[in-house]
Amino acid sequence: MTERNTSHIVVGDGRFVVDGEPLKLYGGAVHYWRLDRDKWDGILDSVKGMGFNMISIYMPWEIHEIAKGEFDFSGNKDIDAFMTLCEQKGLTIVARPGPQINSELTWFGYPKRILENDRLHARNAKGGMTVLTQVPKPIPALNYAADEFFEETALWYDAICAILAKHAYPNGGLVAAQVDNEMAYFFCINAYAADFSEASLRNYRTFLINKYGSLDAINAAHGLSAASIDEVDAPRRFSATRAIEIPRYADWIEYREVYLIDSMDRLAGMMRERGLDKIALFHNYPHPLGPGGAASGFTTPFNIAKLEEKLDFVGFDIYSRKELYGHVKTVGSYVVGTSRYPYIPEFIAGVWPWYLHPGELYDEEFVTKAALAQGIKGFSRYMLVERDRWLDSPVRRDGRVREDHAAMFGAANRMQLEGRFSDLRRESDVLLLANREYDRLEAASVLVSFPGDFLETPSGFSEYANPLTISEHPLGFDKAPQLEKSEWFGALHRALSSGGYDFVLSDTALDPSHWSKYRVVSITTLDYLDARLQQALVDYAAAGGTLVIGPRLPRYDSLMRPCTILAEAVAANAPRIVLVDSAEEVPSAMIRTCGQAGVALIGRSDPRLDVIVHGDMVDEARKVVFVVNPTADRIEATVAISVPLHSAIELWTGEPVRPSGDTISASMAPYSIHVYDCRTA
Repeated sequence: MTERNTSHIVVGDGRFVVDGEPLKLYGGAVHYWRLDRDKWDGILDSVKGMGFNMISIYMPWEIHEIAKGEFDFSGNKDIDAFMTLCEQKGLTIVARPGPQINSELTWFGYPKRILENDRLHARNAKGGMTVLTQVPKPIPALNYAADEFFEETALWYDAICAILAKHAYPNGGLVAAQVDNEMAYFFCINAYAADFSEASLRNYRTFLINKYGSLDAINAAHGLSAASIDEVDAPRRFSATRAIEIPRYADWIEYREVYLIDSMDRLAGMMRERGLDKIALFHNYPHPLGPGGAASGFTTPFNIAKLEEKLDFVGFDIYSRKELYGHVKTVGSYVVGTSRYPYIPEFIAGVWPWYLHPGELYDEEFVTKAALAQGIKGFSRYMLVERDRWLDSPVRRDGRVREDHAAMFGAANRMQLEGRFSDLRRESDVLLLANREYDRLEAASVLVSFPGDFLETPSGFSEYANPLTISEHPLGFDKAPQLEKSEWFGALHRALSSGGYDFVLSDTALDPSHWSKYRVVSITTLDYLDARLQQALVDYAAAGGTLVIGPRLPRYDSLMRPCTILAEAVAANAPRIVLVDSAEEVPSAMIRTCGQAGVALIGRSDPRLDVIVHGDMVDEARKVVFVVNPTADRIEATVAISVPLHSAIELWTGEPVRPSGDTISASMAPYSIHVYDCRTA
């Protein structure tokens, strides 16, 4: 999460800074090519009237290409004119040129000829076509390892980036561009659904050589006797029965993360070469579809920390409802705990027609407050303007405004801008790390494959690995680590939540240098753990942090070789390493440990409430307190933040509140969030 700089733009420490001034990116998507050109002006006025300051713009290759290498930018496809109009109205611009954009287009933004080229198809474990099932037609998933794919994309980038470069800051209002869109194997997350194309397998072998250094080392790690690197194949299904087999499967899952990172890095390089080298580049992973809350199913194949070594920032998209607060909390907290700029590239506004449970306008208000409570600093509403295959946006396609929607979105924007949310920092002293090593095993051990489907599956199953679809084999251990890891992560998550300690999420891809800002780091440790990670945990505790681990001290490293770095530190009575070996003991151990580490305790009259406190980096006497009732019941809430309060105002309503000492009380309606701007002196 170190800063990334261009000559004018700095991204880091939760801020997007342009020429020394923090920029607040509160905006949304407007699809120029789907709207009558003579309506653009009025539509942008309506958007600006709600307090939005940024327009996010998809540019679809599919719509603009009329023949290979020939493009139409006339009429309502005149993106140059649309961007100029945005600039004239003082709106910042974020470009999203793909090549994949989804956008509910039939071909996901690609010219049909690209999808018809079988050399560009991703392949499943049996060598067949990998297919995304979507409305209105299934499409083949594409092979992002093939040179030909990038050669084709270069034709599109030559055309669109020439236009974008004219508007790139400081010449115009374009400050950021998205590299591709929701790259996730076209929602074919299952480990054996993609990509077994020849180009991908060549890259997989290169990945192994880079990781291990030689064929002999690969053979040793994978239990193979390959005479050449070309004989090394990826696992095609999970059949492991011994711990020594884990590295082969885990390496395939790690490579699937690298596949996404390398393809985004290559596309980003192409964009920079074409004049977008002075603006920020980012990517949006699709939101994890697995269970929210404490499932820890939000890591592989997504790797925000490692992708941010190539791009300026990376976020998850959020499409959710008020009943799914745990999901919003998990995704939002993870982005805040991991990214250098916590941004939601797609944040629900309206709904696609085939969404099974779309919710209502109030859901969008609740989810907005919920994301802000986690510490999200910017977002793009998808969609601000209604169009084909999208309903119930705040602005109709003819420019008319839905007054109730406009009132809600306007209130949200005013609250953020007038409340100076960009100056706020979440006061969390605890970091809960998901263990990516165990998440990779979980992903690899899936036994049932579902086709990629970005809709809600009618079966209730997901393409994401979960306890219903993964192997229960213990692999030679007393318990199956691919199952136990979620159980233990859940125990840690529940203990922190019920104990009244605020915490943020990340995972073990986060550079350990960032752990030092937290008083307590907690992580699941089972029978094996990477040697470098073991050492990093010991070093964190030795430097003054408090480490909570469990249920076991690892005996092996990630290659199943004896490794007892953590165990030796505990045996030597290393200070501030707390081993908890029973799930029943986790709550009391966490309360005791956090108290000893000086973590602030938040008092709540009802354990179902969630309370998150933010401090102001500019004004030390100011705190903003979010109180969340995520239930269907009314709650008479009393919360205490351990800091005497002089006064408070509820920011959404503007009503003053009279605190008592460090305590605020309120009657909270079902699914409601109060936002208190408090003075401590």
